[in-house]
Amino acid sequence: MRCPFCSHEDSQVKDSRPTEDNGAIRRRRQCEACGARFTTFERIQLREVWVLKSEGRREPFERDKLARSIGIACRKRPIDAVKMEKLVSGIQRQLETSGESEVQAKTIGEMVMDGLKGLDSVAYIRFASVYKDFGEARDFEDFASTVKEVGGE
Repeated sequence: MRCPFCSHEDSQVKDSRPTEDNGAIRRRRQCEACGARFTTFERIQLREVWVLKSEGRREPFERDKLARSIGIACRKRPIDAVKMEKLVSGIQRQLETSGESEVQAKTIGEMVMDGLKGLDSVAYIRFASVYKDFGEARDFEDFASTVKEVGGE
């Protein structure tokens, strides 16, 4: 593993342990050249998945991009990070085991909407406002009025 500080090719693993959701291995490493310590994560990737965007572009599925989107929707909400990580891992697993090598961006958006709907109504509405591209406040009001509270908030 290349050191992010000095770009030396070799590092030594000092500690390995599973992440909280058991979806990855967290490794603490130390560079053999400069002695800097850093963390890496190792995840299983079952197959390469491509995302088909609405304008016709294709791009590789990026777990980090999905996690960022969910994180933004859940920002400043009382949602456990483990639950968000499980949502991301679950969506990634569904995509990789679906048997399809290409998936519509709309399909991923719907998967996120379904997951957030059961997690937190505010995060669900936040994500929907971007995903559904509300043009005016009335669109937002109409959508929000159809949402039921989750978990007694």
